Amino acid sequence: MVDLFYAERMDKCSGCGACKEIISCSCLSMDMSDCVGCGACYLACPNMAIHLKPRKDEFEEIKIKVDGEILYVPKKITVKRALEIAGFKFSKFPDNGEFFAPCESGGCYSCAIYVNDKLKPSCITKVAEGMEIKTKIPEDYEPRRLVHGWMGHPVGGVGTPWWIKGKGYVEAAVFSCGCNLRCPQCQNWTTTYNSKVQAYTPLKAAEIMTHFRKYYGVDRMAISGGECTLNRQWLVKYIKELKRLNQDKDARLHIDTNATILTSRYIDELVEAGITDIGPDLKGLYVETFMKITGINDKDLAEKYNKTAWQAFKYLIDNYKGKVFIGVGIPYNKDLITLEEIAKIGDKIRSIDSEVQVCALDYRPEFRRRSISRPSFNEMVDVWKTLKGAGLKTVICQTLYGHIGPDRPAFH
Repeated sequence: MVDLFYAERMDKCSGCGACKEIISCSCLSMDMSDCVGCGACYLACPNMAIHLKPRKDEFEEIKIKVDGEILYVPKKITVKRALEIAGFKFSKFPDNGEFFAPCESGGCYSCAIYVNDKLKPSCITKVAEGMEIKTKIPEDYEPRRLVHGWMGHPVGGVGTPWWIKGKGYVEAAVFSCGCNLRCPQCQNWTTTYNSKVQAYTPLKAAEIMTHFRKYYGVDRMAISGGECTLNRQWLVKYIKELKRLNQDKDARLHIDTNATILTSRYIDELVEAGITDIGPDLKGLYVETFMKITGINDKDLAEKYNKTAWQAFKYLIDNYKGKVFIGVGIPYNKDLITLEEIAKIGDKIRSIDSEVQVCALDYRPEFRRRSISRPSFNEMVDVWKTLKGAGLKTVICQTLYGHIGPDRPAFH
């Protein structure tokens, strides 16, 4: 029997409403009486006012069907828990044929299966009497993904060339919900943990992005997150549809990613689909730093994620430099990473490619990590000097006053 949980509100609750505004949950009553223990509200609460506690009470059982087989399961659980009871395995890394369930908040749809003949994320969907679950998804199924926030962007992301940043709108961007990381200082947490926006097919999302490209008069079309790479089938098809709808030579298809699941074959597939620009965001050199920044407490998983991200960066340089624009992001805040480690990161990046665009991001107080201070302009100047001193030729740093660039002390 797998462990079962329920959510409990603690006295830290400020009544901010974040759990009700961004989490699609049927059990967010004040007494949590219908809680199925999915944990989405726990993950999304900026005040850490919700805790998960083991269920120890007696369970009322209901009858469901899983791939045609009858199964009796507790009434107040998710479809994912029911499948675990049935013996199915779930993983945080897309490996070994296990179900990939990285976000656990219903945003990425990586764990989606057919529930009563409708595609549903198993991580937050509640079981019900007589429910029929089909785990075998047809190869030709139409994937879904929660995305929102289409906008014109004047700066872009890690994978945006530095020389066009801040020159009016430079790209149209959209943001994908769900993330496999748990960064306490997440600057986009209302997207990361959002499960109340619409789930789109790749074609519909590509049509909307193409509209916004025309509306803002830009050539670049970007997707970020959350983490956009989690639902591989959806992202590859979305890029293909974007390319089909934007066949002119000026169209640029850009993804920004934490690169933690970006294997070499996945990179090949994205390039074949049509991406022209990519920004892998490296979270540290040492696994301890990676864990502190990302909130991943499982050391083995953290090591795998961090190693995969660095390998993805090197694979991109070795195989696609000159074919795809590559920019790499690294974090800075003195409470999270030292200048010494920044220097060593610079050395490692230089050993791979001294010319690649490196963007240092000033990590600031957000979400659950509000005790830190945003790095000062002078601190980011020191980061810029440290990276330049490591032999990197193209370094930009995000600051309070715009970006420190390769050829300019600061630009907006």
